[in-house]
Amino acid sequence: MATRRRIDPLDGAAAVRRWLDGAIDGGDVDRPTVATAVRYTLEELAARAPGHTVEVRVPPFGVTQCLAGPRHTRGTPPNVVETDAETWLALATGRLSWADARATARVLASGDRADLADVLPLT
Repeated sequence: MATRRRIDPLDGAAAVRRWLDGAIDGGDVDRPTVATAVRYTLEELAARAPGHTVEVRVPPFGVTQCLAGPRHTRGTPPNVVETDAETWLALATGRLSWADARATARVLASGDRADLADVLPLT
């Protein structure tokens, strides 16, 4: 089944580029751009690693499920990854590695399958 897109891929890619430009320049990026970039990259993750085994949360902007394996249907998922928007975008764009994010506690991952090292970065 194809991933349901809410963010136009052109708009999403443009938001990621604006975020990257701001991250490189050390400037602040406006909240709507960050929101679009996060939502777009979460959709990309779901498209590239389809499944329902791991829930990826980037509050307050979005959540997705990914990775093939056992499907979770009720209650708190056993495999959860949670992080803030800046860390998520750094992971998605390759500015931060999964190992470094885990080592510095910038990402919280619980469950045996909550490892995104093989699917990140997305760009």
